[in-house]
Amino acid sequence: MPDLLHRAVALMRTTDPVQKAAQTQNLAEQWRGGQLALLNTPTPPTPPHEPGRPADLQIVMPGAVPKRRIGTPQGRIALLHAIAHIELNAIDLALDMLARFAFDPAIAANDRSDFVDDWISVADDEARHFTMLNARLQQLDSHYGAHGVHHGLWEAAQNTADDLAARLAVAPMLLEARGLDVTPPMIEKLISVGDKQSAGVLKVIFEDEIGHVAKGVHWFGKVCAAQGFGSPQERFQALIRERLPAGLRGPYNHEARERAGLGGDYYQNFNA
Repeated sequence: MPDLLHRAVALMRTTDPVQKAAQTQNLAEQWRGGQLALLNTPTPPTPPHEPGRPADLQIVMPGAVPKRRIGTPQGRIALLHAIAHIELNAIDLALDMLARFAFDPAIAANDRSDFVDDWISVADDEARHFTMLNARLQQLDSHYGAHGVHHGLWEAAQNTADDLAARLAVAPMLLEARGLDVTPPMIEKLISVGDKQSAGVLKVIFEDEIGHVAKGVHWFGKVCAAQGFGSPQERFQALIRERLPAGLRGPYNHEARERAGLGGDYYQNFNA
């Protein structure tokens, strides 16, 4: 019987984004229902260097993606498309976290079940977010894949594939935390131009992402303790300097970050 980690890797390789999202939600349901073992082989599977994407998806340089002017219908479509691409990458990041790091030495054996539960839950959320965004794009006579996308987010994943602490620092604690900063202004702008439906989708994503950042902070603290680092805050900043030197920038949503347990001592007064 396929196990959770092999299924996760197979889903990473899936090229159809709609199927990837739907099957990820199904995988999470099966795991929560006790229908899957974590691993049925002596060693975990190897995740792909890059996740599966549609053959006709246009990959462009970051500056070549469509402008996201919320005041125009096409600008709102471009915005939602860009966020859908982020959420698709987030599905693969969560699946990669499971397959690559579930048996990392920094995760204690008695913590492994909680680690897996947390990241399959994140994968489930990201799949739901992608599905919501793609449905909204279809309501606007568009769909995921209608515009060019760039590889910037996955490059950050590749740059942290060798180290769990670095992955936690860069993915949930930096990139997802940045989403907490920029999403509320987007919501306000969407409401101001009368697009309450799109704003409602972003509100759901925003609240879920607070929990994702919180999971990152929690596991980062455990990994730092296991590796003998006394200050998670200092270790976080050292890893950002090493892996993503220009990665910290404001303005910050301090309230949302505090709700996620990411206090200002992690990111304020940061000197790259």
